[in-house]
Amino acid sequence: MAGPVDDPRSVCAEGHRPAPAALEIAGLSFSYSGRPVLDGIGLAIARGEFVVLLGPNGAGKTTLFSLVTRLYDRRVGSIAIDGHDVRSEPRAALARLGVVFQQPTLDLDLTVGQNLAYHAALHGMPGRLANERIAEKLDRVGMAGRLRDRVRTLSGGQRRRVEIARALIHAPRLLLLDEPTVGLDIRSRRDLVTHVHRLAAEDGVAVLWATHLIDEVHDGDTVVVLDRGRIKAHGSVAAVTAEARVASIAAAFEALTGMAA
Repeated sequence: MAGPVDDPRSVCAEGHRPAPAALEIAGLSFSYSGRPVLDGIGLAIARGEFVVLLGPNGAGKTTLFSLVTRLYDRRVGSIAIDGHDVRSEPRAALARLGVVFQQPTLDLDLTVGQNLAYHAALHGMPGRLANERIAEKLDRVGMAGRLRDRVRTLSGGQRRRVEIARALIHAPRLLLLDEPTVGLDIRSRRDLVTHVHRLAAEDGVAVLWATHLIDEVHDGDTVVVLDRGRIKAHGSVAAVTAEARVASIAAAFEALTGMAA
């Protein structure tokens, strides 16, 4: 299966049409047993953009991720990844997506390398390319020396780094991270947030980072405040605070959601 690196539409040379958004969502609504969970969500993320999906628990963040990844499919509206509709072109869309779920998904009894090799095989990657990508991505997340270690011997922060490396093996256009720092200590959380920001800036991958923690927002981020299934604000940190008529993103979060940061 050809990966996104083989897509000629990724070239944005003079005279060619611009590259599509890494993620484009329009008019997205979803209900559980008749109870609205998401209501008219619209969102576009450019390549290399770091977007923080900021909302209290129960805001709809995980539901939104479940729809983007097609874990859920009964919904109103459209979702496209790198220009490919997730419903009509699921194979092409999901080939361009990397995901780190809230709950850990590594096999604890396999080595780091075995976990990543299995993921590469699912994407149809030949062995030599898989080995090159595994080495490259582990080095990128500071885990190059842990290839043969069993996952259960790693700390929580190290496991998250391996999950990020795994999500990047197939060179996605978009990386989704759902509350990725849950259970980590303060230093590990800070290191992980900083590392993923650097990946977005240096590698050009678009990031949608879901969290309820204000200190995970950097000044240069785009912020989407989600509450009770609706987007309450969307823009730069400065724009969101200005819209809420407050002095900080923490105060804006409280003003927009009624929840203290």
